Amino acid sequence: MLFHRRQMIQGLATLGSMTVAGRLWAAPKTDARFLVVFLRGAYDAANVVIPVSSDFYYASRPTLAIAKPNSAVPEAASTLDSNWGLHPALRETILPLFSKGQVAFVPFAGTDDLSRSHFETQDTIELGQNIEGERDFRSGFMARLASTLTRVRPISFTDQMPLTFQGGEPIPNIAINNVGKAGIDDRQANLIASMYEGQPLSATVREGFRVRDDVYHAITDHMMEASRGAVSPKGFELSARRIGRLMRDQFNLGFVDVGGWDTHVNQGAATGYLADRLAELGRGLAGFAEEVGSNWKDTVVVVISEFGRTFRENGNRGTDHGHGSVYWVMGGSIKGGRIAGEQVAVDQAHLFQNRDYPVLTDYRRLLSGLFQRMYGLDQSGLQRVFASVEPRDLKLL
Repeated sequence: MLFHRRQMIQGLATLGSMTVAGRLWAAPKTDARFLVVFLRGAYDAANVVIPVSSDFYYASRPTLAIAKPNSAVPEAASTLDSNWGLHPALRETILPLFSKGQVAFVPFAGTDDLSRSHFETQDTIELGQNIEGERDFRSGFMARLASTLTRVRPISFTDQMPLTFQGGEPIPNIAINNVGKAGIDDRQANLIASMYEGQPLSATVREGFRVRDDVYHAITDHMMEASRGAVSPKGFELSARRIGRLMRDQFNLGFVDVGGWDTHVNQGAATGYLADRLAELGRGLAGFAEEVGSNWKDTVVVVISEFGRTFRENGNRGTDHGHGSVYWVMGGSIKGGRIAGEQVAVDQAHLFQNRDYPVLTDYRRLLSGLFQRMYGLDQSGLQRVFASVEPRDLKLL
């Protein structure tokens, strides 16, 4: 079921009595709210939650490394603990929540999918099934969670219904604005070019726009594919407060995907492309938390990505497809302000296949542990969501 903007506005007043497939969506039995923020494209976790105590990190990233914490240097990392720092683009948004104990970071997290394919690994995470078995593409883990819980109101803030909600009862999906287009569109470019017709610079101007388009498409086409139509970080920033209001007043189980994280070229360090995207994401998440208001104490947000990126930077001042990542767990009752989960030294000896972070915390075990705490699910309930998975309680709630 696809809700367009006008339908969404008209329908919000009647959602309280809405039925789907004969099931009444009554008021939630629990105040718990759960939102997954999926960063499609595989964000460079090692430059977000930074291993500042690792000399190997600084040797591996001669142009991308973020400086060690230093209060006199604005572009330096912010201290999380003695081993880890936070990207300066998140200093004004996520760091205050971390300092309040409302954010925990889980490094070396991810899946056992080794394909390093955006699409295959995104599917693996959304399905939440054993990769060694036959995949059932009509059974996403959030659909199974929704069917296991009682009196739940799920929603997907996406243009198309994501795989993770496939296979359950129909739920609303609402496309949020995709913002962040090129500064000059084709109409404007033609208008500018026409101003130079008959002048010596005419050919140069048109060639300049042609080269701009070629470069733009060469850089962005693969990233857009990896993002699978997900909203841009700027679009998420502008829509996050509306998502917060809907999660506060109408829904308690949500999914949103945010694209633009496939940084093979000119990724940037403390400033640049990735830093700008992180700033937008951080402002969006902080705005969401503020808009949820007093319900923030009953809300859990998990920020995930399909995999991490190569630990060493590549020859294009970017990073390539990797393995282990860093997950974020946020909420008003999160026992955060810490780095959670199993950890190893960040050095060459502990890299996976001599290139990536290893995966020490399986995403299904992490989520199972959260669901056990949030919803009080017993073992049979957890097994309906993630079959043959033992929950891992990181004491985050």
